[in-house]
Amino acid sequence: MTDEATRVSEVEDSAIEVDGATDVADVQAEIDVERALEAILMVADEPLSVVMLATAVRAPVKRVRAAIDALVRDFDGEDGGVRRGFELREVGGGWRIYVRAEYDDVVADYVLAQNPTKLSQAALETLAVIAYKQPISRGAIASIRAVNVDSVVRTLLGRGLITELFTDSETGAINYGTTDLLLTQLGVNSIDDLPRISPLLADGVDGFDGDVR
Repeated sequence: MTDEATRVSEVEDSAIEVDGATDVADVQAEIDVERALEAILMVADEPLSVVMLATAVRAPVKRVRAAIDALVRDFDGEDGGVRRGFELREVGGGWRIYVRAEYDDVVADYVLAQNPTKLSQAALETLAVIAYKQPISRGAIASIRAVNVDSVVRTLLGRGLITELFTDSETGAINYGTTDLLLTQLGVNSIDDLPRISPLLADGVDGFDGDVR
């Protein structure tokens, strides 16, 4: 019997012992909400608030909160389950699936091995913006480059060249910065060792707020 079937059966038996008034459809609806949330969270690029998730799955906020709690327990292997290699974590007022810390190195090694070493021009330009303007949000990067940078940011995160520094408590936006791996590949000891960028730009600014280096 599957886990979901077991849960339905347990709820049915429990309610029958009490007053025989269980609505099996309601039980299945709650399980469906959990599965829908799991699917959305698996592809989310940024933490999603409970309200956003409730809107996405068209379910009451109270039900979504309960479903999130159930998913956290499920991923953590509580109630006799198997602990997953990922976890559901609340960050900056929103929820997102993350690799467990103990598997970071394994995932990083795999991603780096699977990806070609050469970055695209778009990735290089985005990496430069992050390096010179960090900490910086994805929205601010897109504003400077005047293009959508979602896929490029994912690529840079996957390569281990940038990392999530913190989440803005007011906007919920993740701010990014460069990693030690980038410094190693560039052959510098610090971001401060990067060349000044203003002399390389036609007007000395070109999307940057002044002379940043």
